[in-house]
Amino acid sequence: MNNQERLEQLVNLRSQAKLGGGEKRIASQHKKGKYTARERIEMLLDDGSFEELDMFVTHRCNNFGMENEKYLGDGVVTGHGTIDGRTVYVFAQDFTVFGGSLSETMAQKICKVMDMAMKMGAPIIGINDSGGARIQEGVTSLAGYAEIFERNILSSGLVPQISAIFGPCAGGAVYSPALTDFIVMTEQNSYMFVTGPKVVKSVTGEDISTEDLGGANVHASKSGVSHFKVKTEEEGLLMIRKLLSYLPQNNLEEPPLVENTDPIDRMDDRLNTIVPDNPNLPYDMKEIIHSLVDNGEFLEVHQYYARNIIVGFARLNGASVGIIANQPNFLAGVLDCDASRKAARFVRFCDAFNIPLLTLVDVPGFLPGSGQEYSGIIIHGAKLMFAYGEATVPKVTVTIRKSYGGAHDVMSCKQLRGDFNYAWPTAEIAVMGASGAIEILEGKNIAAIADPEERAKYIAQKVAEYNEKFSNPYQAASYGYIDDVIEPRNTRFRIIRAFETLQTKKLVNPLKKHCNIPL
Repeated sequence: MNNQERLEQLVNLRSQAKLGGGEKRIASQHKKGKYTARERIEMLLDDGSFEELDMFVTHRCNNFGMENEKYLGDGVVTGHGTIDGRTVYVFAQDFTVFGGSLSETMAQKICKVMDMAMKMGAPIIGINDSGGARIQEGVTSLAGYAEIFERNILSSGLVPQISAIFGPCAGGAVYSPALTDFIVMTEQNSYMFVTGPKVVKSVTGEDISTEDLGGANVHASKSGVSHFKVKTEEEGLLMIRKLLSYLPQNNLEEPPLVENTDPIDRMDDRLNTIVPDNPNLPYDMKEIIHSLVDNGEFLEVHQYYARNIIVGFARLNGASVGIIANQPNFLAGVLDCDASRKAARFVRFCDAFNIPLLTLVDVPGFLPGSGQEYSGIIIHGAKLMFAYGEATVPKVTVTIRKSYGGAHDVMSCKQLRGDFNYAWPTAEIAVMGASGAIEILEGKNIAAIADPEERAKYIAQKVAEYNEKFSNPYQAASYGYIDDVIEPRNTRFRIIRAFETLQTKKLVNPLKKHCNIPL
């Protein structure tokens, strides 16, 4: 074979590899409304930046006639490229090859790019579309999953890990995405579950559809497994690009700084009146968030899950910040199990990747009831407290209205090493609300008053006295627990200036192998 023939062979093999499982299966993929692995990578990365690795790898299985059916690349496309000019590593499972099922060699390909991502300090993005373990390979396939899981664990807190679910993801396959930082699911064609509907029915007798068991809507709103729900794959890939724009490449870098066109001293008079005079009336915390951040742009995470708390990314004077905010518009903004867990994980992610934290507080307390207690509200609330207390990134807190009881402590209070703790004049910082407090403090006196009108008058008087003392931020400020009471319309300027002064913050936790967060 001469050199020209060798070149022709290379071209032919590359063309063969790019066909995956063949044109018929590619057509079937398109008919389902799904893209191929290479098409997805092309849409995700900057034009012409993808460098593929291990294109000529094939499986080594000789069981069940597998030796007679081999495809170049063996069910996964791996390599590196750039997003907005920054290096990322990527793998995309190819459903046209054995339904994207994981083989020993597929696992080795994925592990190789994950190892490279850790060495180079670059994000790793996995696009999942797989039927699970390749049954024909038995234990080597299971071992391959475990090798991937180990790298997910080692990468955690080192480089950002993002998973896109664009097809089936079942059995052991779900644990790799679950170990990553963010999961994106499409409303159609994607699902995640440990055991499928048929197994569920045979074992438990429950008759349930694939969508109801593990579809995007379920995981975005009920389980919290999925952080982002999108309509199409194109939207999902754009979401990943946008998400990465807020994140550093690794734990040793700072988040990217972008040019800001929004004046830092911009005031919004609406904020002075957004909190209702009646403390029992709701308002939309998102209006405050959009008012404070650069150009009103806010990337919400877990939008449909535990809606009583809001988490997401924004920019202040061009710098990335993570925002955690109670939502009075949903369950009055109380903290429950799901909200506590949601916020705790987000806080820990931001802390791991040097993203400052802005906390907006309006919380009447923890959700009471046996259901919450039996579900472990104590443990879940402790997770959020632990996350804030452990975090060493700059932390700015603004109390908007209510900050009651243990929930006050949990929401980045001064004693959990909050750097700047501000309050609006509408802030109420107390052990509990006036009505509940008076029932406890004045219970005997109230019971002794026989006349209903006199009793009501007495209660109203005591409630007014309590409100006079506690329904304001000044007692907390007198102890130094609140650094300043600020005018609402001036909040953007004050928090930007606070974060700018915190750029040189140095805080190191005591040396230890790792902490023991209450899981």
